[in-house]
Amino acid sequence: MTKDQKEHLFILIKSLTKSEKRQFKLYVNRMGSNFDSKFLNLFNFLEKSEFYDEKLILGKGIVSKQQLSNLKAHLYKQILISLRLNPALKNIRLKIRELIDFATILYQKGLYKQSLKLLEKAKSLAIKNEEKYTAFDIVELEKVIESQYITRSLSNRTQILISQADKLIIQNDLASKLSNLSLSLYERFIKAGYAKSDDEFREITKFFYERLPKIDSEKIDFREKLWYYKAHVWYSFLTQDFLSSYKYASKWVSMFEHNVKMISIHPVFYLKGNNYLLESLNLIKYPQKFKLTLENMLKQTKSPDFPVNDNLETLIFLYKYNNLINYYNFQGDFQKAEFIVKEVLYGIDRYKSQIDPHHVMVFYYKIACLYFGLNEYENCILYLNKIISNRHLKMHEDLLCFTRVLNLVAHYEAGFDYNMDYHLRETYKFLIKMNDMHEVQKALIRFVKKLGDIYPQDLKKAFINLHKELKQHENDPYERRSFLYLDILSWLESNIHNRPIGEIIREKAIQFNRRKKLPKVPF
Repeated sequence: MTKDQKEHLFILIKSLTKSEKRQFKLYVNRMGSNFDSKFLNLFNFLEKSEFYDEKLILGKGIVSKQQLSNLKAHLYKQILISLRLNPALKNIRLKIRELIDFATILYQKGLYKQSLKLLEKAKSLAIKNEEKYTAFDIVELEKVIESQYITRSLSNRTQILISQADKLIIQNDLASKLSNLSLSLYERFIKAGYAKSDDEFREITKFFYERLPKIDSEKIDFREKLWYYKAHVWYSFLTQDFLSSYKYASKWVSMFEHNVKMISIHPVFYLKGNNYLLESLNLIKYPQKFKLTLENMLKQTKSPDFPVNDNLETLIFLYKYNNLINYYNFQGDFQKAEFIVKEVLYGIDRYKSQIDPHHVMVFYYKIACLYFGLNEYENCILYLNKIISNRHLKMHEDLLCFTRVLNLVAHYEAGFDYNMDYHLRETYKFLIKMNDMHEVQKALIRFVKKLGDIYPQDLKKAFINLHKELKQHENDPYERRSFLYLDILSWLESNIHNRPIGEIIREKAIQFNRRKKLPKVPF
């Protein structure tokens, strides 16, 4: 058994709130004879433990080594049963499932009419709340019961159920195709990042349109429309069409704003839609709209109607601080960004069981960028090394590549010349391995490589020449992705004009807002 598998029970117990622990103990006490049961003793021991250690468990004499695996499985199941009974954790999906369970019990007792009544209620709830896969299961169970208990008063009952089943099959098939397409595009983005060439662009576009169902997006229901917009958001990100990603993310969020009850029913999709809208606004550099969107999202999460659970708390932490850092970075307000670093690191530790390594490393990269903007190059290198030294890391290639490039530049700025040749070789080998030697990376490596041969009085001229060389790639559809991860042009301008990089970035942000207007996005 792997270490992670061994710790699943321990992680679950540590995730429980005080009220959930109290409820579990009350639940066990109601079982009477189980008050002193072994699984409760194991629960009490693990609740007080700082870490999971099977030797300590066995040393306490709670259970024998042969019985431990079964006892842990039993305790895990009992905790989940207790949590399922907790009213605070009940969402619409659990309520529907509960009605189905009750209906199944009544059916097994031969109480067909009572069972059908509950199933009708469950089906109505499922369709109203876009739980159509569950609605289809309910219709199938209704058909089974109707085959044994014919309600003569409803002569068209059979046709109604057949019609409902057919409609749900079509809707679920459409949702499945769209969700499969969305997930495939998301996986590609996480692995490889933006399209790097015309060949990749054509490949992604061909993949997208071959799998995109031919539908009128205005004539489909909420759930199908949600997946339709999500697929377009990911396609737009992959092809670097950020105005399009803004358009579809806006439509996504607008759906919830026009159907407010859906926010509490599908809070995860609401948060994700806002996050992708914020990502789009970050990439097209609109801080005013960005700030308003972030404020609206956070305000909604504090509403009494917004659900509260560990998963949502984790997502709110991720999206709040990820986007706050983005906002401060593209505004050049690095001092404000530094102010929240402690909160970010605290959150990473607090939610370490829920946050995957990819998102943690993205935080580290953004923290490194803000320290670079503050000219605190040693701190920048510290966070870049957390990414570079992680040999088991699974994050998309773009970020891994630009982590190496930024590390190279940070070592130069920090004056760490003694191992520059080593970092040059490692960066060069890594980019070759990733097949990511584009013109911007090549120019940067050539520049850093010859720095040792440039006289101090010629350094400014070298910066100017590099800036001129890179500037011509700023609007290239594939080279420009380099500037999305690392604002190397602002760094060069900072060195050329001997001005703080934050000041230069702030000026650019103001200019962006003056000369551009966001396109209107009809709902």
